[in-house]
Amino acid sequence: MVDECLSQQLTIRARERGHEESSHIVWLGLAGTKDWDLIKRVAAEDWTLVTKNSYDFRGPADAPGTPGLHAAQAIHAGLVCLNGPPGMNLALQEELFDLAMDKIAALGNDLVNQVLEVTADEENITIDRYMLPKP
Repeated sequence: MVDECLSQQLTIRARERGHEESSHIVWLGLAGTKDWDLIKRVAAEDWTLVTKNSYDFRGPADAPGTPGLHAAQAIHAGLVCLNGPPGMNLALQEELFDLAMDKIAALGNDLVNQVLEVTADEENITIDRYMLPKP
């Protein structure tokens, strides 16, 4: 499930790469849903969430899980955070998403209770993966 803060084009890219069940918040009629309500649906329907609202779902970068909404879930299908500058354009969203999709494929499409963060700064793109909630 791609969050409404990201382009609907990412959902199309996911479907083209074999994730036909992928959807976008807008396509599901959930535009404007508060994050604390969205997480209930994400968890109940076993979605992997793709967002750039990393703080809301994983918590602060230096302390993932506090107060992140995914950390409160005993089990979840994964969280993908695309981190870039404010106003991240479509080209950068697509680049980060493609890198995330490549990494997910290399992991055997399994992100259960994991966060995959793809972060772009002025010079580099980094990929981090960790458990959430922490064991």
